[in-house]
Amino acid sequence: MRRLQAIVLLSVVGTFAFASVASSDEKPTPKWQGKVDYWQPQWMQRQLWGPGRMPKGMQVRLLRHWTYVNYGVPPAYQNARSDIERTSTTVLQGGQLYAKHCASCHGANGLGNGEAGKSLLPSPALLSYMINRPISADEYLLWAISDGGAQFQTSMPAFKDQLERAEIWKIIAYMRAGFAKQQNK
Repeated sequence: MRRLQAIVLLSVVGTFAFASVASSDEKPTPKWQGKVDYWQPQWMQRQLWGPGRMPKGMQVRLLRHWTYVNYGVPPAYQNARSDIERTSTTVLQGGQLYAKHCASCHGANGLGNGEAGKSLLPSPALLSYMINRPISADEYLLWAISDGGAQFQTSMPAFKDQLERAEIWKIIAYMRAGFAKQQNK
């Protein structure tokens, strides 16, 4: 009888040992897999934020986007579309305006790495990445540049009193052209 119990016990233990060895051949699934935030650049992919896990700076940064998606833009910018041609001259002029008014915070290539922007929280928007996203409609960009970020508690200045609307459209054309290198004339 003891011999039969020992055989049964060994077979049960052997079955569990084999099952654990067989399952250990499989690679463990990373905790973040399937939870990647594709709105961030690939080098910034991380686990999606759950309730209470989004940093305050990110909440502030996303507030304009959330407002646009849920409520649209203020009436002054509704259905606004650029009326300037995207020529090399226009892009060059937009690049000069961008260098003068935007690059100190957003960086020369729109990566949010300008000297003045390094101390800001939230950090300046990653324009070179954002410009290719569906949210970057003309009316949204015009609103963001014209009104700035005061209502969203960011340091983005309002440019509607400093730049004409045509100049803002030139900056947008420059960004849409991929932050082309400026040519000195």
